[in-house]
Amino acid sequence: MNQYPFLTALVAILFVSIIGWLFSVVKKNVTIVDSLWSLFFLIVAVTFAFLESPLSNRGILVFSLVLVWSLRLSIYLTLRNSNQPEDYRYQTIRSNNQPNFELKSFYKVFILQGLLAWIISLPLYSSISSDVAINWIDLCAVILWFIGFIFEAVGDFQLSRFKLNEKKVLAQKEKLVLDTGLWRYTRHPNYFGNFCIWWSFYLFSGASGNWWYIFAPLLMTFLLLRISGVAMLEKTITNRRPGYADYIKTTNAFFPGFKGKKIK
Repeated sequence: MNQYPFLTALVAILFVSIIGWLFSVVKKNVTIVDSLWSLFFLIVAVTFAFLESPLSNRGILVFSLVLVWSLRLSIYLTLRNSNQPEDYRYQTIRSNNQPNFELKSFYKVFILQGLLAWIISLPLYSSISSDVAINWIDLCAVILWFIGFIFEAVGDFQLSRFKLNEKKVLAQKEKLVLDTGLWRYTRHPNYFGNFCIWWSFYLFSGASGNWWYIFAPLLMTFLLLRISGVAMLEKTITNRRPGYADYIKTTNAFFPGFKGKKIK
């Protein structure tokens, strides 16, 4: 295995992590790392594409899908978090890592997320650099990617619309739970979409003959379910969202369930 592309991508990610960390120190807000998260994967894809050019049809396809997914998610999170206080998740991390959180955030937030992104993105190399002809597995990967993209993008859009109306909902003393649209079938459609997207990238890798990269989507799945996704969000959400306990009883946490009963 040629290690040069992997190491080059790692150096690029670490460089961007340092820039993001310095910006967070100035702003006293580390939420910017959310905007960088998907860009880390794009950095890896750009590095692989540059070092392995000219690209095959699969390489062009996978690079394009990474580009679309990464930019959409980064732009969405940047707009959502702009002019907002530090996300409650990072406020908790900040309070638990005093004193000198500014220094600790360098390796506990930025470097850590950069390294995780680098590991998860490794299957992109075999997909982007492969010269194996496109086959039926690639078709399955494309379908899975589109399913994931729809769940993630539409889920994010529906959530942003819900939050825009939140003040009105508060004034009317209605329940603060989004249980319509995709959120009727899963409590986290955006996380489920992300799950599908990264398993689709693994399928692209498998289609090129490199199935052993399965550790990457498994790691992403673990993060989504147990660390930074569902588990972290739902740890405190019942205290912040009246009615969420009932929502949990009727709606699947992650995988869509079409037998869910809408809360009245």
